[in-house]
Amino acid sequence: MPELPEVETMRRGILGIVGSRITGVERVRCQRRPILVEPAMPKFRRFAIGATVRDIGRIGKRVVVHLDRPAAIVFEPRMTGLVLLAEPPTVEHLRLRITLAGGESPELLFWDRRGLGLVRLVSETDLAERYGDSAIGPDALAISADELARRLSSSRRAIKVGLLDQRAVAGIGNLYAAEILHLARIHPAWRCDQLREADWLAIHSAIGEVLEAAIRYEGSTLSDGTYRNALNKSGDYQKFHRVYDRAGKLCLDCGEAKIERIVQAQRSTFFCPNCQPRRRQPHAKT
Repeated sequence: MPELPEVETMRRGILGIVGSRITGVERVRCQRRPILVEPAMPKFRRFAIGATVRDIGRIGKRVVVHLDRPAAIVFEPRMTGLVLLAEPPTVEHLRLRITLAGGESPELLFWDRRGLGLVRLVSETDLAERYGDSAIGPDALAISADELARRLSSSRRAIKVGLLDQRAVAGIGNLYAAEILHLARIHPAWRCDQLREADWLAIHSAIGEVLEAAIRYEGSTLSDGTYRNALNKSGDYQKFHRVYDRAGKLCLDCGEAKIERIVQAQRSTFFCPNCQPRRRQPHAKT
């Protein structure tokens, strides 16, 4: 589930380890589905131990720990992964422990309930090849309205599906795509190639407003309680969801229609049929 706001919250939450030196890397024994860790532990340790954390970045939905050597550790949470400084939600789902010295925190943890996440130690060259502009689109918080339209406006996909394409724009997932389109008053099934300039401007504006608000509230912790920030605390943006997971409830904006749920690309989509009509309203005559 972690999308841009949750991963950015994780990134900000571990900034205190900048300047710390890595003293150990342990793949924690776990009876659950194993996560992917690359390279194998002997090589991972050889390259990481003794390095100092130079910076903490983010690429789309990934936290990137840059080292003082030409390498970086990439944490990809995917569905249920968390990057933590505090004790994890459960011991049995702890996957990786990096011990630290000389900074604010003694360790950096990677926890993953479902085991779909991954951790990679990559060279700076590999980082550019795997996660550079040719592989991943511009960050959702940095992309311009013109670039957003250029990357998606020729597609025949529904706009909701288009926004999930990480090669077009990085960081938006299922939850925030629904929230963005509701704020922009765009029906999620409208085709990208049929959107007008004003539609792209509205979507771009909504992307910034929704994602920045979600970051301020440290992300969304849903009913399963899985997502937590770096200190194992829940986010608060779920209290402000307009449509996500609110099927059958009155729209908080118009107060007239009930939120509906449809399935797009095997994912649930939520929208208000009144605020986001399937048919465009005719232009008023002058």
